[in-house]
Amino acid sequence: MLSTMILRPKLLRHAPVVVTCAAPSALATPVPTWLRAVATGPGSIEDAAFAAAAALTALDAVVRRQERWAGAWRQRLALAAAAATAKRAGRVEDEAALRDALLLTRPGDDVGPAGRMLLAWRTLASRPVATLVSETVLVDVAADLGSALDGAAAGQVGDEIQSIAGAVGNAVAGAVDAIAVLERHHSRIARELGPWLADAVLADRLGWAHAVPLLGLHPAAGGRRSPLPERESGQASRQRIWAAYAQAALRAMDLAAELGRRADRLLAVAPKLRAKGADTVVEKLLSDDAIVASSNIAGISDRGLRRLFDRLMELGAVRELSGRPTFRSYGL
Repeated sequence: MLSTMILRPKLLRHAPVVVTCAAPSALATPVPTWLRAVATGPGSIEDAAFAAAAALTALDAVVRRQERWAGAWRQRLALAAAAATAKRAGRVEDEAALRDALLLTRPGDDVGPAGRMLLAWRTLASRPVATLVSETVLVDVAADLGSALDGAAAGQVGDEIQSIAGAVGNAVAGAVDAIAVLERHHSRIARELGPWLADAVLADRLGWAHAVPLLGLHPAAGGRRSPLPERESGQASRQRIWAAYAQAALRAMDLAAELGRRADRLLAVAPKLRAKGADTVVEKLLSDDAIVASSNIAGISDRGLRRLFDRLMELGAVRELSGRPTFRSYGL
């Protein structure tokens, strides 16, 4: 099973596999204790590689179920990755501040440097995988992450990643090599763009329709400017990244189990909702990290939307995420 998922010889040129019958979230297989132990403290590069393969195999099953709440799951992970990115950059914004930067800014207004980091990770989580390692997307994402990458340089990175696709069998090795490509040509931006690029390449190698933010979750992810021991060997670097992927995959599965339970509750109470536009609100809650009560949703007024959220909270189907009495945000 491991070889079936982890070994993919080249970047996809066709539509990813679609699973038409999704398993209920309640049937998700729990993560074994031994895997958590190995992922937390692998004693060797072989242990780290095995933990990454096992954890990503389990995560692959979650991704391919294509749950209705997968959009909210990926965007919640994107928020966590953006917070880790901001921390590595020496910024003070946490997940709550980043969420506010996005939700409380008018369309078209600047969300600020930290908010743009969130936009970069939301791009990874929402755009089709096949479009991620393109010149235009790489230039835009690098800018959002606070780095400059011109079109020619972005094209060079994309071309080299394409050229090594057939030579790399292990999906995580492909992600590691993507970081190496970036460091070799543009080391000054590897810390910011490296984890994002690695996650894009990993998703492509595994045949996922949408990428799942993973390496960006790790506090020490990135390139040579990361807070890591100097002169780290190539083997030590691979062990670190494999271990980071194992830990991130387990974290993603834990979040999937949590959001799956919450989504089941939301879907269970949805038939009780009589408000006009309630179906649209439910779909938005399932597809994104959070929405605000002032969102412009066709068929429902601001007051009606607030009443709907109050009702959903009474039913235990959503949470208020801001902790404020006004300008509140809601999500699974």
